[in-house]
Amino acid sequence: MERREINTLNADSILVVHGRGFKPDIDSFLDVTTTALRAGVERDYPEERVHLSIVPIVFAYYGDLTNKLLEEKGQAGDMALDLGDRRNALHRLRDFNSRKRFNLRQYDRLPGKTALPEFLADIGAPVLGALGLTMPLIASVSEDFHEYLAGTSDYKEKVRARVREKMCKLLERGDRVLLITHGTGCVVAYDVLWQLSHDPLYAERFGQFKIDTWLTLGAPLGDHYLQKRLLGSGPGSKESFPTNIISWYNVSAEDDYTCHDGTVADDFKAMLREHIVSVVKDYKIYNLSVRYGKSNPHSSVGYYIHPRVAKIIVNWMNAPVT
Repeated sequence: MERREINTLNADSILVVHGRGFKPDIDSFLDVTTTALRAGVERDYPEERVHLSIVPIVFAYYGDLTNKLLEEKGQAGDMALDLGDRRNALHRLRDFNSRKRFNLRQYDRLPGKTALPEFLADIGAPVLGALGLTMPLIASVSEDFHEYLAGTSDYKEKVRARVREKMCKLLERGDRVLLITHGTGCVVAYDVLWQLSHDPLYAERFGQFKIDTWLTLGAPLGDHYLQKRLLGSGPGSKESFPTNIISWYNVSAEDDYTCHDGTVADDFKAMLREHIVSVVKDYKIYNLSVRYGKSNPHSSVGYYIHPRVAKIIVNWMNAPVT
């Protein structure tokens, strides 16, 4: 692979947006995230170790907002245990010292592996959508995501503001940005990208900037009923979509029920037709993460350390400077 000359003055940054649920403190969570992203690259492309080490990894963190919301709704999270389990999952994944081991054979050996949640999501989503039960189901599984989509509090605005602040800072200073989003964080990022493209409050100042590459991991954006809740959702005109993405790569794991419809290229092909994105491409992987003794195909560390993600990161780092 042809490599770009390493230059510490290159304005390259990776912006990470996490997903739903209780989250550890920002420093601990960023440490696990950064370690997982770098471990995948170092495993498959050891010659890129130094290059990646000088690329800042910035966290758009809103875990404190989510933790507070869930606690107010009567839920409790053991953050010390959660952090320890994330680290244990990461340690186990680092033992897979070859990209070739991230395969179906290894996945089938994981404890507690089951396709049932994804199967139920696949067959249930159309029926529940037709009956108007999609949002109640989301509320029963993820109160914070339901609050983001349909709540009456200022939670969604605060979450978007956290992501928007980090994104705008990088774009305004001229960074070439790799945006990595996980799970429901992909929905937040989509809404923010749309705001920067079309919302009068932001478009005049930020509308000319582009995200070089958007990497979505375990994204629910392929769900037709969720798409109706996205900012700008409409008939498929240019104004319906963000116009500030150059390349979009979507990675979904087998049996990850969060992205039970794991493809986005078919749903967002109008972005290509309208010439507002250069590429939208889907990839299917096997997420080998084990959380609390069971296979967890939605686990962020399992996505971050995967060979496909490492390849996309390296390709982004070594893209020619124009």
